[in-house]
Amino acid sequence: MADEVVMGDREGKGEAEQEGYDEKIINEEYKIWKKNTALLYDLVITHALEWPSLTIQWLPEKREDKENDCSVQKIILGTHTSDGEQNYLMVGSVRLPLDETPVDPRKYDESRGEAGGYSGFSGRVEIQQRINHDGEVNRARFMPQQPNLIATKTAGPDVLVFDVSKHSSLPSSDGVCSPQIRLKGHTKEGYGLSWNHLTEGHLLSVSDDSTICLWDIAGGGQKATLDATTTFRHHRGVVEDVAWHLHHDCYFGSVGDDKQLLIWDTRADAKKPNFAVEAHAAEVNAISFNPYNEFLLATGSADKTVALWDLRCLKASLHSLEAHNDEVFQVQWSPFSETVLGSCGADRRLHIWDLSRIGEQQTPEDAEDGPPELLFVHGGHTAKVSDFSWNGNEPWVVASVAEDNVLQFWQMAENIYKDDVDDVPDEELE
Repeated sequence: MADEVVMGDREGKGEAEQEGYDEKIINEEYKIWKKNTALLYDLVITHALEWPSLTIQWLPEKREDKENDCSVQKIILGTHTSDGEQNYLMVGSVRLPLDETPVDPRKYDESRGEAGGYSGFSGRVEIQQRINHDGEVNRARFMPQQPNLIATKTAGPDVLVFDVSKHSSLPSSDGVCSPQIRLKGHTKEGYGLSWNHLTEGHLLSVSDDSTICLWDIAGGGQKATLDATTTFRHHRGVVEDVAWHLHHDCYFGSVGDDKQLLIWDTRADAKKPNFAVEAHAAEVNAISFNPYNEFLLATGSADKTVALWDLRCLKASLHSLEAHNDEVFQVQWSPFSETVLGSCGADRRLHIWDLSRIGEQQTPEDAEDGPPELLFVHGGHTAKVSDFSWNGNEPWVVASVAEDNVLQFWQMAENIYKDDVDDVPDEELE
C-alpha cells in the first residue's frame, strides 16, 4: 500500500511538472510569435474577452468611417462561462483600416491589449449587444438572407433563433433567455449548424443524439416553438458537423464520431444518405463545401488531418493536408479563392492552405516547415482554437477565438500570398 501511495505521488508530481513544462514552451512560442508579427502580418488586433467564446462569425455589415480611416464591421460571439455565471449571445464590432490607410507593420505595439499593424491604427473592439442565453453558446450562425436572425446551439437539446434587432443592447437583469423561436427535435446538445444559402429559412442542426434535424423557419409562421420538418438518421454516434451544399439547395453533408462522411438529398429517404464513406482514421469534426467548385469539399478530423473530396468519386479522398499536431476542430474555405482554405485545432494553430501549391518543389529547409500547400500558420493563440471566420468584405482578413479568452483579427503579410512579391528572408525571422 505504501508503495502505491509513493507511486501515486510521483505520478502526480510528474503530471504537474509536465504541465509546467508545456506552459513554458507555449509561453516561449508566443514570445517568438510576437517578435515576428511585424514581418508576418499586415494586421493584428488582439482583444481579451471576459469569457472564452466557442464561436465566431463575421456579419456582412460594413460601415465606412472615412474621418478615422477605418471601417466598422460586426461579429457574432458567445460566452462559455463557469460557476453558474450568466451566458450571452453577443454582437461585437471592430474597426479595421480602409484599403488606402498607409501600412507600417512596425507600429505593432506589444504592450497593448489590442493593436493594429497599420500606421498608428488602433483597432478598437467593442461588445455592442449581450442577449441572455441558456447555457454556453456552442455555435452561432446568421441566416444569409436575413443577417439579423441568428441561430444558436446551446448546452441543451433546443436550437434557438434570435432576431437581434428585437433585443436591446443590454440583457434583462432577470437572466431569462427569450429567443424569437425555439426549435425542437433533438434530445441532446450539439455543435454543428448550417443555414441554406439558396433557400431562405432552411436550417440544419446536428447533435450528440446521432440525428440531423431540418427546420423551415420561413414556413413556420409566427410560432414561438417549431418542430423539425425532417429528422435524418444514419450516423452511429455523435454527429459533429453539418453543411449545406452551396450550389444545390437540396444537398448537404454531415460528419461524425463514426468517422463517416455522409452526403444527403432532402428529397430522398431520411434514413439513407446518397453516399457514405469512412473519411478518416478517427472522429470527423468538421465539413465545408467549396463556394466556387461544386464538386469539392473538405473535412477535418481528430486524426490531425484535413481531407479533400470530389463528390463525383467518394471512394477515396483526393488529398490529405497534414501539418496539425493535434485534432482539427474546424475547416472553412476562403470566400475569395477556390484553392484557399483554413483549418484550426487543438494544437493552438490556425493553418491557411493553398491547394494550387500542392506538388511544388521545396528545399529541405522549406520542407521542415510543412508541405508546399501550407501557406501560413497563425500562432497567436496559447490554447485550443475553437472557431474562426473569413471576412466576407476584406480578402485575407480572419477572425479567430480560442480557449485562452483571446479574440484575434489578423491578415497575413501580402508578400506571403502573392507570388510576385519577395518573401521575408529567413534571417529576419527570430
